[in-house]
Amino acid sequence: MKKINEKFFRNYIVNAVIFVMIVSLFSITYMGGTISAFNSNTYSPYYNGNKNENNVSLMFNVYMGSEYIDGILEELEKGNAKATFFVGGSWVVKNNELVQKIYNAGHEIGNHGYWHKDHKLINIEQNKSEMSLTHTVVKNLLNYEIKLFAPPSGSFNQNTLKVAQEMGYKTIMWTKDTIDWRDKDENLIYNRAVKNPCNGDLILMHPTECTLKALPKIISFYTESGYKLTTVSENIA
Repeated sequence: MKKINEKFFRNYIVNAVIFVMIVSLFSITYMGGTISAFNSNTYSPYYNGNKNENNVSLMFNVYMGSEYIDGILEELEKGNAKATFFVGGSWVVKNNELVQKIYNAGHEIGNHGYWHKDHKLINIEQNKSEMSLTHTVVKNLLNYEIKLFAPPSGSFNQNTLKVAQEMGYKTIMWTKDTIDWRDKDENLIYNRAVKNPCNGDLILMHPTECTLKALPKIISFYTESGYKLTTVSENIA
């Protein structure tokens, strides 16, 4: 009987040890996964501003063209509207006076990369280069620190977002896309810009002829509807 009890006790101890080891291994694996997920950096862009405030932002991505910028600035001034201009670095180099004029009119300047590359297809160092080159040329021209980044064509990945955050940028997408670079129809641009208006809307535009023609109506629609046309930074605050 004694031998049976000793054998039972040894088996019990062995099984208990195995059980503890299995539980420990599972806990380490599980917690490791949990900690890894908790510590892994995930970054997100902004698709809209603060929905509790009646702010709307007109965003102009500027990489090509300069002939309609003056007209856009005039219409914004007439409508007492502020906007955000996301500028390409190579465009800035060729259009210093226009960038200065945009800034002096009280509008916000954002980063749109240097060469308008597809940011999801380039590596981390290339992402850094695109953003930092543009940041530098604007800084040297205006003594202004850019805080926002709009990826060309809306193309990005986690590397893009990571680099932007490390540089102190918020990455900006849009709520409404007028697709004005493709569809040269002022009525279509207007309809896309004002469809289903909501607090915090971010409206993507470009400095095209048809956009300039549609802009007075867009500004009137939002101001008459009780919205404030303001910069992206104020909108997302």
